[in-house]
Amino acid sequence: MSGAVEPIGGLAVVLLASLMTPVLPYMLAFAAGAMFYVVVEELIPEASEGQHSNLSTIGFAIGFVLMMVLDVVMG
Repeated sequence: MSGAVEPIGGLAVVLLASLMTPVLPYMLAFAAGAMFYVVVEELIPEASEGQHSNLSTIGFAIGFVLMMVLDVVMG
């Protein structure tokens, strides 16, 4: 019974594919950002230990943004 939802979801994707194409890059970017947050905050235990647990997450975000800016600027 749990697999009965998959054909319905597949049909919904086929019907809505043309409507979702313009927003797909934004949805994928949001999903990638959410996964980066989960990896840094939850899967690396040392990142959330200690008194300033958000400092490592913020440092990772700043480093990642800097790396992406340098990648775009330097080609």
